[in-house]
This record gives sequence, C-alpha cells and structure tokens, in this order.
Amino acid sequence: MSTLTFPAPARRPVVLLPACNRTLGAHPYHVIGRKYVDAVRLAGCLPLVVPSAAAQDVDELLETAHGVLLTGSPSNVHPDHFGESVLDENLPLDPDRDSLTLPLIRKALARGVPLFAICRGFQEMNVAFGGSLHQAVHDRPGHLDHREAPDGPLEEQYGPAHEVSIVPGGLLETILGDSRFLVNSLHGQGVNRLAEGLRVEAVAPDGLIEAFSRPSAPAFNLCVQWHPEWQASENPVSVKLFKAFGAACQAYRDRNT
Repeated sequence: MSTLTFPAPARRPVVLLPACNRTLGAHPYHVIGRKYVDAVRLAGCLPLVVPSAAAQDVDELLETAHGVLLTGSPSNVHPDHFGESVLDENLPLDPDRDSLTLPLIRKALARGVPLFAICRGFQEMNVAFGGSLHQAVHDRPGHLDHREAPDGPLEEQYGPAHEVSIVPGGLLETILGDSRFLVNSLHGQGVNRLAEGLRVEAVAPDGLIEAFSRPSAPAFNLCVQWHPEWQASENPVSVKLFKAFGAACQAYRDRNT
C-alpha cells in the first residue's frame, strides 16, 4: 500500500529588525516598535528582533536572514559618521545601534539580501555609503519643517503631511505606478549629501529627498523617509511597499534553500 507524501510548507522568510538601545530605570534594554514587527508580518515574513551585536557577528546574523528591515527611532545617527559634531546635545543618539546597522547595511546589500529602510534606517543607509545629513532640516533655508506636532495625538502626528513626487524610471514607480501621493512626516533630520551610487526615488515639495535606492545592489532595496509602517494594512501605498519587500524576501529564501 503506497503512502502519500506531501511537501513541507515553505517556511516564512526571516527578516532581521535591529533593535534600539534604551535605559529604562537603571537598566539597559533593547526595544523596537511593535508597528514594525506587525508590518513585517503583513509582508508575509517572520520578524526576528536583533539586539546590539559586535561587527564580527553581522555575517552570522545574515546567514539566518532573508531580509532586513531598518526601523525608525527617536534617536539619530551620530554625526561623527559623516564628519560633523553634534548640533543639539538634547537630541538622543544610539551609538550601539550605529555600530550594528552601518556594517549590516553594507554587508546585506553585498550579499543580495533584500533591505527596506524607514526614517532613521533611511538616514543610516545614506551614511553607511558615505552620505551626510542635515541635523536640523527646519533650520535650512528653503526647507519645510518636517517634524510632527510634539503634543498632538498619534493620529495627527502620523496623519498626511505633504505630497511626495516620484522620480520616473525607478523602483518606487515600478511598485506604485503613481506619480504623487501623500505621506506622513515625523523627522527633524534628512539627507544633505546623497551618497555616491544611490538613486533618488521621490522628493518632497521643498526638494528634500524622501526615498532612494541603490540600483547596483543585487537585490531589492528601498529607503523611505516617511513611516509606511503606521497602520500599514489600512494604507494602499504601504501595503504595496511591504508586499513588494515580502516578495523579494521570499525570492531570496527560495534561491538560498
């Protein structure tokens, strides 16, 4: 009597989410916003939160990964990484996160691991490849104030703030098809000098870069300044972005299993 056999279901792609570092009370913690974890699940992937790690751990971490999501954070990239001193000592920094994410970005893209970067992650990507940041966009002539209202409710802070215009011929146009759409805006810093090899994908009305990619990388990569993870399942643009990222992670998993 023959026995029917069925193929094992494909496991979900594993996506690394580097954590931030905070002191709560007297103790250090690794923390990450739940909205990012939920967005990875929306993409059809399995989220894996990564604590601070030494640079030599990055290769081993990437052996387990089919994708990387770089999250937003209240903290900023330390300006030492782009040759400047700290402009505002009151703003939070997270050098332990920098120590993990900057080498992680370069190694992930070199290996062809799909990468999606949001807000701080967007800024990390630019710095990782030699770009620089405006430490206070709102103080730059000709630029809007891209910060959220500090005391407003979350629905207002994450509500539509301004349009972005897609640069034709890039990845973002391929995913969305639209030329303009509304985004939220919750950042005080932004791209100053775009790193060599990065391609502008979208800009704000004041010309500030809102999205870019690295076309020479061998896999999907997209970096956005806004927060598509906020109530992502209710936002058609966010759904398309996370589904495209998830499909890239699945393709990477299938090629490497």
